[in-house]
Amino acid sequence: MRTHVKGHATRLGLDLSHLGSNILTLSEPRALKPDLKDLRQAGASLAAAWFTLCGCNVLFPIEPAVYDLVVAMPEGLSRVQVKTTTHYSKNGWMISVGRRPYSVGNTAPLVPYDPDVIDYFVIIDGDLSIYLIPSRVIAGRVSLLLRTYTKYIVGNGSGLLGADAGTARRAARARV
Repeated sequence: MRTHVKGHATRLGLDLSHLGSNILTLSEPRALKPDLKDLRQAGASLAAAWFTLCGCNVLFPIEPAVYDLVVAMPEGLSRVQVKTTTHYSKNGWMISVGRRPYSVGNTAPLVPYDPDVIDYFVIIDGDLSIYLIPSRVIAGRVSLLLRTYTKYIVGNGSGLLGADAGTARRAARARV
């Protein structure tokens, strides 16, 4: 009951300081705004969320592995490598899909992934288009022009970049 009363009092802006030092005072959250400069760090989480929304269980390997995710798909477990790009050229989104073998200084040239080790690539471009490409389709390549692979687009996370006021109002009305 105490938590219930504290919750209402906090929401109404009532001073609870006289009730003891265990009362938390929280300020408004700072304004958060997604930025594509953080897309690389968000890539695996975005891919995992997409697979989860598709009804697939997702595993993140604990030990370093060549793949980023293991996904329980209808045909069995699949190893998935996640790549992101914010590099847009005059021809469209470009992405490196190669890897560097372990070397001092990480200076070795890019080499392609072995299609027997990776089952799928999830690629997320700067428009937040999500591609699911079988590794055998791009086997032997270390870079791609994504406009060639539009038939593999399975979703788009652009709504994560923020909603306009009209979208927010429509969403609020839909909840009522």
